Amino acid sequence: MLKFLSAVVFCVAVAMLVDSESHGQNPGSPPAYTVITLEKMHCDGCAKRIAGKLYEVAGVDKIQVDVAKKLMWVHPKTGVQPSPRGLWEAVEKGADRPLRLQGPYGDFKSKPQN
Repeated sequence: MLKFLSAVVFCVAVAMLVDSESHGQNPGSPPAYTVITLEKMHCDGCAKRIAGKLYEVAGVDKIQVDVAKKLMWVHPKTGVQPSPRGLWEAVEKGADRPLRLQGPYGDFKSKPQN
């Protein structure tokens, strides 16, 4: 019985890890979300401030944060993609600087034109 429970716990842990790494996307498909690498985000307060500005951008549905890695994943609403420039400027309004923005519209290391 103990072996069975251990196996179940292991499978659940692996499934959670795989889902967190894919951020809810189908394997092999291009990501619908945008990953933003930030310069200064160092605490939950910074993350909340920046996320608040990102939620103001049209098309943003959900945001995931990894403060330690200074990363934010911006998930779009169904059928809508937020503007890369809008996301970049929202981070700036949140008092940080994007170092990189990667998403369906491309990979940007400076402010996008659209």
